[in-house]
Amino acid sequence: MVGIEDLRRPGGYAVQVVAVAACYYGAARLGLLRELTVEGAIVTPIWPPTGVAVAALLILGLRCWPGVSIGALLAVMSLTTPHLDVLGTLAAQTGAPVVAVLLLRRARFHTDLSRLRDGVALVFLGALTAMLISSTAGVGLLVLTGKLDWPSFWPVWLAWWVGDAMGVLLVTPLLLLLHGARWPPSLARWKEAVALTVVACCLVPVAVYSSISLLYLVYPLLIWAALRFQLEGSVLCALLTSVLATVAATDGVGAFTGLSRIEVMAKLQTFNGSMALTALLLSALITEQRNTRSSVEKACQELVEVLEHLTAGDPPPPRPLPHTDDISNTDDISHIGEIDGRDDRTRRNGPL
Repeated sequence: MVGIEDLRRPGGYAVQVVAVAACYYGAARLGLLRELTVEGAIVTPIWPPTGVAVAALLILGLRCWPGVSIGALLAVMSLTTPHLDVLGTLAAQTGAPVVAVLLLRRARFHTDLSRLRDGVALVFLGALTAMLISSTAGVGLLVLTGKLDWPSFWPVWLAWWVGDAMGVLLVTPLLLLLHGARWPPSLARWKEAVALTVVACCLVPVAVYSSISLLYLVYPLLIWAALRFQLEGSVLCALLTSVLATVAATDGVGAFTGLSRIEVMAKLQTFNGSMALTALLLSALITEQRNTRSSVEKACQELVEVLEHLTAGDPPPPRPLPHTDDISNTDDISHIGEIDGRDDRTRRNGPL
């Protein structure tokens, strides 16, 4: 594994750009394995490169945006001969992840997704809002160049937008978790993890490929994964379900039997979107509540230690300054400092 200090060197930056381009292109090839035709245009229900791009820019920084452009160019060249209008598509595919990262930074997004506000920001800013750029510019260029009729704009635009958004909702959290994971992982609940994996591998295919449409059966599985394993479990379950649902939809089997292409796309994207939202927001809420409970327990323990020292006639032990990573908002830090300062003045000068 290359250290962060090594990557700050000039050669390290080139390695980062090449790595981002390679990952983007590889994810594009995976996404193109399953395609749907909407109004004569080929779209993908899930576009993983967008999620790869957002995660890479969050982890490595915005200066690695050329890797996104190079990866997008390679993906286009693998499909068709690039023309001058491809420059607009490349700009849109690069600009959307960049805008997503800027919006997330504006919202003080934490890459560990430990707060509900982080999940909400990723959904509504990183996925739903920023991906409007790529879908609008991409489909607009198709219409302007005569490759797509104007009446087909909205169906193709919707499919493009949802595909990019699904890439952010499913792939970006997974990559952020892998980046921040501690290795080797804890085996404290490995038996339950194995049980969850077995149940998921048995239940999800039944729900997806059943002809009587049992897609709703995956939601108890997502709730179990979020409650016990937070984002790690819920994202993996959601990704597995989305992949199998996409395969079934493109093959027109199971819950998607007998539907037109538009109906298949609408049903698949509605299911994938609602499932990804449930997994991401529920796990973020549970993680935030657990962190809050842990902070309260720590504060109670410190209070008990102070009371024990005061009872014994000893001065209370010095308290360590709070770390900025343990406080979700910098306003809380200033608020704590303001309270401490008020308490000091009260002790020196009496009641204010």
